Amino acid sequence: MAAPSGSRRAVVTRRSLVVGAVGVAAVGALGAAVDLRAIPGRSTLYRVLGLDGHAGRIPDVRPVPTRSGSFTSRARRGRRVGWTVAAPTSDHALPVVVALHGYGDDHADLFGHRLGLDRFLAEHVDHGGAPFAIAAVDGGDRYWHRRADGDDPASMVLDEFLPLLARQGLDTGRLGFTGYSMGGYGALHFAGVLGRHRVRVVSALSPALWTTAGATARGAFDDPTDFAANTVTGRQRALDGIPVRIDCGTGDGFEPAVRTYVDGFTRRPAGGFEAGGHDMAFWRRLAPDHVAFLGQHLTSAT
Repeated sequence: MAAPSGSRRAVVTRRSLVVGAVGVAAVGALGAAVDLRAIPGRSTLYRVLGLDGHAGRIPDVRPVPTRSGSFTSRARRGRRVGWTVAAPTSDHALPVVVALHGYGDDHADLFGHRLGLDRFLAEHVDHGGAPFAIAAVDGGDRYWHRRADGDDPASMVLDEFLPLLARQGLDTGRLGFTGYSMGGYGALHFAGVLGRHRVRVVSALSPALWTTAGATARGAFDDPTDFAANTVTGRQRALDGIPVRIDCGTGDGFEPAVRTYVDGFTRRPAGGFEAGGHDMAFWRRLAPDHVAFLGQHLTSAT
């Protein structure tokens, strides 16, 4: 007679636990002999074996008010780009952080039920943190710099979006950048381009970085010359005087390149490396720390 469905589920669960325990033990033994970071597919291996740590959760609070719109970007060759600003109610001009999305996403993924920065910001303010605005805009999948075909999301952000934010009453003289994945690279890139006289703080969640042109993902840069002109690796001194926070998961395929980048600073950035993958689960876990870091340095005296 077949076992009842409940019993079958129990057997499968016990079997899964045994297999998982054996797998974790095997990985531990293997790690003593080789560098797990060098194993192809290690991101999947870490995830399957439960080595990415706990998933962060968006707080169950009322989000700060948001407003959204769109504009036709000359810098992006006539593309219509959407934007959203999340900001607490205030009688004063708030400083602003420009938040950059990752590859395959758009400005809306920074808020709501994806990354939830409008709720993390509300929780930050509710707990006494200094208020500020978070603004996001569509950059496509062009890695936040000018491309050979003329599409220029960098100029869109700096020459079109920042003036739009200023016209809305935000204090772009107290400016920060943040982002995840491709957007983490973009945040570091913009902060380096503008420097400490324009940027008060920058943070990056799992920035998409490579140490050589040959290692880059297809489409991230036009060619080796484009990579050499726009890589942030080797240009850490451009961030001198800017508070920097960088976090990356140890199960993230970008972790070796991010570690190389972090090691290249004269003064080590805040943040670090802990269990996690290249996903929203990790970024939500670190989001409260990044929001607090941004708020602290945006509003501190210079």
